[in-house]
Amino acid sequence: MREINVTTTDHTQQRAAFCIIAIVYVIAGAIGLIIYQSLPYVFWLRLLISDVLATVVVFVFSCIFRNASVYDPYWSVQPPVILTLYAIGTKLTLVRLLLVIAVWYWGIRLTGNWASVFYGLRHQDWRYTMLKQKTGKLYPVVNLLGIHLFPTLVVYACILPAVFAMQYDAEANAGTVIGFLICVGAATLQLIADRQMHRFQRSKQGGLISTGLWKYSRHPNYLGEILMWWGIALSVVCVLPQYWYLCAGALINTLMFLFVSIPMAEGRQSKKAGYEQYRSRTRMLFPVRKPLLTKK
Repeated sequence: MREINVTTTDHTQQRAAFCIIAIVYVIAGAIGLIIYQSLPYVFWLRLLISDVLATVVVFVFSCIFRNASVYDPYWSVQPPVILTLYAIGTKLTLVRLLLVIAVWYWGIRLTGNWASVFYGLRHQDWRYTMLKQKTGKLYPVVNLLGIHLFPTLVVYACILPAVFAMQYDAEANAGTVIGFLICVGAATLQLIADRQMHRFQRSKQGGLISTGLWKYSRHPNYLGEILMWWGIALSVVCVLPQYWYLCAGALINTLMFLFVSIPMAEGRQSKKAGYEQYRSRTRMLFPVRKPLLTKK
């Protein structure tokens, strides 16, 4: 969850920034689609190449505007668009319908959350600013590979099981429904966590949030992101078990949060007063009451 302190918001500049971002993504999407249709390879390789090149287009614009946050909505916009394009013209089976609904629900929620804290092209995610300060002259390389291409490859791997489900017919089973419910529950968990965080930030109390889900979990929004893609993987692997290895995307996503995203967030939070006490009584991910340790 990014933190941006803004006392006054220029709504005209904000709307202009949204229009610019939309144009950038239409250009990137159009180029990606053209490349996809022109390549002679198998569908998953064509998707990978076109996805990477579309990301490079977004990267170019992020350099033009000197703001890596131009890339931020790519994570949530890419999967619904890709899945919808694959779904068009296919038989609308229950498996495909539930996958499309789950991904769109997740994507709308996450994109809406991004929009609520995007105050214009002058504001950049604190993590990118930190990386720029730490890497210096190497930042352009870090920007391309770390901020842009790495997340694109992760989300590509996460959405790939659903893309396979669009390519191959399969009958729904209990695993399909369970996976769908996990996805809906995960996105709803994120929605609740985000609303609680926004309410806390508007109160201008400062410090650490320790109410609602955040009372029991330091990163309920990250938990939702992890569960979302395990839900997608489960939905597909249960009906197409021969593609069990597609769970790799959910696993990579989990490792990214455990070893990159969460440590970065906790490093920032640790600078706030009371962090150690908060950490000692709150679980990292699962919003379950942590038993108090008593001295004997």
